[in-house]
Order: sequence, then structure tokens, then C-alpha cells
Amino acid sequence: MKTRELGRTGQHVSALGLGCMSMASDYAYGPSDEREAVATLHRALELDVTLWDTADIYGFGANETLLRQVLVPNRNRVFLATKFGFVADGAGGSAVDVRPERIAAACDASLQRLGIDTIDLYYAHRIDPAVPVEEMVGAMAALVQAGKVRFLGLSEASAASLRRAAATHPIAALQSEYSMFTRDVEADILPACQELGISLVPFSPLGRGLLTAVGPQLADKDLRRSMPRFGAEVGDANAPLVGGLRQLAEARGISTAQLALAWLLAQDGHIIPIPGTKRPKYLEENAAAADVALTADDLDQLRALLAAHPVVGARYGEGALKLVNR
Repeated sequence: MKTRELGRTGQHVSALGLGCMSMASDYAYGPSDEREAVATLHRALELDVTLWDTADIYGFGANETLLRQVLVPNRNRVFLATKFGFVADGAGGSAVDVRPERIAAACDASLQRLGIDTIDLYYAHRIDPAVPVEEMVGAMAALVQAGKVRFLGLSEASAASLRRAAATHPIAALQSEYSMFTRDVEADILPACQELGISLVPFSPLGRGLLTAVGPQLADKDLRRSMPRFGAEVGDANAPLVGGLRQLAEARGISTAQLALAWLLAQDGHIIPIPGTKRPKYLEENAAAADVALTADDLDQLRALLAAHPVVGARYGEGALKLVNR
């Protein structure tokens, strides 16, 4: 597995990471399977996919606890990223709480569940306009000073918030949704990352399955049921784009997923996608994308295809959209 530098930290991580959200929570992408999830983590070690990404809200802590059984005996081989900021709202959902007074407690709880002494990369899961970015990042910086965290990151933050955060303490990474289906960051967020020397870590780089043309019946608790892009009214509107990508991928002798990931890697040398999976076979397919070198002609064809087929459907519902890019 090739590596990339995380921001300007001097720390190199696998060029493709592993998103672990679906491993211990049925609400994400259907029923979880602990045995297969653990097998996926072990296979990740074998493939040197060593940037693992989780959050305290995934499974309300269960995700971090699951990772512990593979993480602890292999601690020196894994670069572990987790996030804080969402809390249970008492009604089966979640709310944002990034107040400085609760950040230390959130970190300690994650450390306990993960069974480790230090988190490599600690993200604020969302920005709350009611909490000054400087105060939130200041509380996060105290965790670095205490040795509980190595590097800091933000998730779904605007360029303005990113600059305010970086002026308070070095920010190593910004995690945001970015794929051929979601390109909002290209307007001002990716340029801000480049300006500040911050890695962009795309989550859902395969469009939550849309880019791979995976079309199973969504389970009742599947998170995608709440997303307009997966609504029945959208129908086959995005099929021409997916079909075009499949044709280009087949012409290159690779999968659509590998083409999509290689495209992301080609956008900037500090982009580090974290495709999520809970199955070894998909992990293997994704990891192989790091070795796909797209030509200038490939990129031109992809650019033309994306321009010809604008994506239909928002990535989140109205409520969730209010929590991003702020």
C-alpha cells in the first residue's frame, strides 16, 4: 500500500484508509456481522490499510469497542482516527454537542472503549455555530498537550471555520464527503486545505454504493433511506453517469469502485479517501485502487462524463444538510 503524508505533520498513512462506521451498527448500511467485520480488520492489516476511521457515535460506542479487539494487539501498526461531537438525544437519534467542557470526557470515553492511551487523529464531528471554533479547538489542543491525542481534525467544516481552527492550533485533516457524486468541496474547501497544508479525507468516496451500481433492497434501518439521492422519485436519473463510469472502468480492466477511488487520489496528493466496508472482498477491491494510475486522457474522459450528467438528488435531507459546511 502506498502512503501519503497527513497534512504537514510528517506522519505518513496508507493512501487509502478504512471507514469502519458500518461494522457494529445496523443503522448505517444494513445488519452488521461482527465476525466478518473482525476479518475485515485483520485483512486490512495484511494489506497495510492502516488508517482506520471510527467515531464515538457509531453504534453509540459499539464501533470503537469492536475495533478494540484487533487494534490493541496491533497498536503499533494502526493509525487510529475517531471523532466526537454527536451525542444521543434520548429519542434514538443524535444532536451536536461540541462544548469545550465535554470534550475531555468524550476523549477519555473513546480511549477507554478503544483500549489505547493515545488517539492518533481526533476529529470534531461537526461545527456548532453556537460554540466558537477557537474555543472548541483550544479544548482539543489541551488533549494534545496532555498526550491523549496526537493530531487534530475537523469534519464537514467550511473553509472559514477551517481557517479559524488552523489559526488556533495546527489542523492535520478535514474529513468531508467527496466523490464523483458529491463535489461541493471543490469550490472553496479543497483550495483552503491546499492553502493551509491540510489533508482532505473523503468519506463515502463511492457515493454510498451508488457509484458501484450496487442496488440491493435497503434494510429498514439503513441510513440511506433518509437520503434524497436514494429516494424512489430519483429513480434512474443517475443511471447514465453510473453506466458511463462502468464502461470506462471496464475499458481499463478495473472495477467502477477502483476507478472512482483512483479519480479521487488523482485530484490532489494530500487526499486520503476512507472507503467504508465491513467485508474483506470489498476491502481488497478498494485497496487495489491505490495502484491505479489514471492517464491525462482518462481524466479528460471522466471530466466530460461528469459534466454531461449532473447528479440528481441531495446527499442529505434538509435537517442533516444544516449541519455541514458551517
